[in-house]
Amino acid sequence: MNKVILMGHLTKDPEVRYSQSATPLAIARYGIAVKRTYTREGEPDTDFFNIVAFGKTAEFAEKFFKKGLKVCIAGRIQNNNWEDQNKVKHYNTEIIVDDQEFAESKSSFQARVTNGGTSYNDGQSNYGENKAYNPTPPSNDNDMGGFTPKLPPMEEEEDLPF
Repeated sequence: MNKVILMGHLTKDPEVRYSQSATPLAIARYGIAVKRTYTREGEPDTDFFNIVAFGKTAEFAEKFFKKGLKVCIAGRIQNNNWEDQNKVKHYNTEIIVDDQEFAESKSSFQARVTNGGTSYNDGQSNYGENKAYNPTPPSNDNDMGGFTPKLPPMEEEEDLPF
């Protein structure tokens, strides 16, 4: 089974290109920074992942995802190996998106950006050292950081056969 779920902040706006096929397919590429739960002294506290989305998923990312936004990505890991013209081998690992969702509200994101928030840059510097990014921890187990999910109305319970 090849399944990965990541939650983190976009390191850049998604870049979309279209395939050269008879019916062009949108291909979005972007990165996310994922904070590690536990780290040892001297180790980085953030991992950076390359994300690739196709079709409508790619177009959605281009339209709604912005640098610094917290998102949740579900997909699969794909390794790419190739040799260039100079016979140098290259290796690349990407997350291919099956599903992507917002992990924070638009107002929360805008408030963070307005208050001098995020500065993510594709892993060139350590996300954990960014003093401007300072999320407020939940005050209790029921606090979702200002995000309130909209749930469908409760239906009456039916008698179950077991």
